[in-house]
Amino acid sequence: SSRLHTAKILRLSMDLPLVIEIVDSDEKINAFLPVLDPMIVGGLVTLEKVKVIDYRAGAEHGESQ
Repeated sequence: SSRLHTAKILRLSMDLPLVIEIVDSDEKINAFLPVLDPMIVGGLVTLEKVKVIDYRAGAEHGESQ
């Protein structure tokens, strides 16, 4: 006698965490931080160094792989 209560499932997804990642040079990121500041009402902003191991751009429209 199980039922799927979709209203409850939708309620669970109303306040899920959100992660936005921006990858660019230190100079561009640091220049963007003052623009970002007024956009953030609540949350966490971190700045991390990364080591890119591999980057593969997707195929352009019309190109076969």
